[in-house]
Amino acid sequence: MSDDSREASEARPRRWRLAVVLAVVVVAVAVGGGWVYRQFTHVNVIDARVAADMIVLSSRVPGWVTGVEVIEGDEAARGRVLVTIDDRRNRLRLDELDARIEALEDSREETRARLAMVDRQTRSAIEARQAAIDVARAALSSAEAERDLARLDNRRIAKLADQGAINRSRLDQTRTALATAREAVGSAEAQLHNAKAELTEARADRGQLGVLHKQLAGLEAQAKQLRAQREQARLDLHDRTLSMPFDGVIDRVFIDDGEYVTAGQRLVMVHDPRAVRVEANVKETDFRHFTPGKSVDVHVDALPDRHFEGTVERVGQAATSEFALLPSPNPSGNFTKITQRLPVRIAVEQTDGLLKPGMMVELETTSGG
Repeated sequence: MSDDSREASEARPRRWRLAVVLAVVVVAVAVGGGWVYRQFTHVNVIDARVAADMIVLSSRVPGWVTGVEVIEGDEAARGRVLVTIDDRRNRLRLDELDARIEALEDSREETRARLAMVDRQTRSAIEARQAAIDVARAALSSAEAERDLARLDNRRIAKLADQGAINRSRLDQTRTALATAREAVGSAEAQLHNAKAELTEARADRGQLGVLHKQLAGLEAQAKQLRAQREQARLDLHDRTLSMPFDGVIDRVFIDDGEYVTAGQRLVMVHDPRAVRVEANVKETDFRHFTPGKSVDVHVDALPDRHFEGTVERVGQAATSEFALLPSPNPSGNFTKITQRLPVRIAVEQTDGLLKPGMMVELETTSGG
């Protein structure tokens, strides 16, 4: 092989290597340039998670658990029974109150009937006594008129007898008639007095209506108290059945069938898978780039092939360090400046239930306003 051909064959691999190196450099510059460009034009946050309102359902009453109807991971519709607590005593108490209310209602009906009967009887008695008084007054007026007439007749006959115009027997007759008329007046007055006394008695009997009205009011108060007790017993009975407050999923079940629970003890943890969001702790130096309404790219670590679009919904008003259990007032005077973080909430739409509370998320948004 000649020297020229040997040199040509050796130069060809060098040109390929140079081309590859140049290509690698171009790609590295392009990638690095893009990375540098995004560092200056975008803000990235890696301290973010998918979040949801985790609701802890507690018992309002103590008792023995008689049934746990769900397990962790179950989907439950609104109103589905989750846990039941022994309610035998409550049902007996409710039956007792129903019986007492029914008996009290019978007593009220009896009192109303007596009230109506006494009202009719006393009204009739008063009307009868009033009529008797009217009759007695008429009889008294008639007797008084006859007495007055007999008195005038007796005076006239007495004058004639004194003059000897008539015999004495006629005078005796007028005197007898006057005495009889006076007795009739006395009898009529007695009858009128008796009629008035009977009217007073009838009106006194009508006073029973007031007593019966008070008894009826007392029974009404007792019925109101029993109805309140029954409503309380009904609520206690209802509280012994723990139901799902919304359509959601079961996250944790803290008790087993047969356990004794106390009031306020947590039983089940649930959440609504449709109401998820992203919560992030953003550096205070980047916080100004997260304004309400701004669009944010959401990258879920567990779903690298899926893209989610979010919107800044709410920004925090205090740094997370302000809520620490052990604040650091720096009493020694030694100070190391540490970048603080503020909470930001990102609204994101759930997709096929893929977003689950606790998943790690990375956020990216432009550094502009």
